[in-house]
Amino acid sequence: MWDEADHAALDSYQDDARLRSWNAWGWVDTRDVAQACRLALTAEVSGADVFVIAAADTVMTRSSHDLVTEVFPDVPIRGELTGRETLLSIEKARRVLGYEPDHSLAERLGPIG
Repeated sequence: MWDEADHAALDSYQDDARLRSWNAWGWVDTRDVAQACRLALTAEVSGADVFVIAAADTVMTRSSHDLVTEVFPDVPIRGELTGRETLLSIEKARRVLGYEPDHSLAERLGPIG
């Protein structure tokens, strides 16, 4: 989980895409985690369920498509990757919990480079 202090490290990741490939360049703001917890507590679900809670974007200035083709060239890309969209599927959390991340790094990172 990230808070404002973690944003200082963003520039250090940009020159070597492999530095953050271990988690598919993902991140999540602590406030979005809190949102997901609130939603899960009030969701109409039963039993135990598993959700990926992540930001909708990555920590990188490059597009997700470029990152995947550079670092994982043998992995097929299914579907369309747009901009810096997360490679961690948050679709189930969106569908079941109504989760939608409120925080993004787009403004901090600027245009895709």
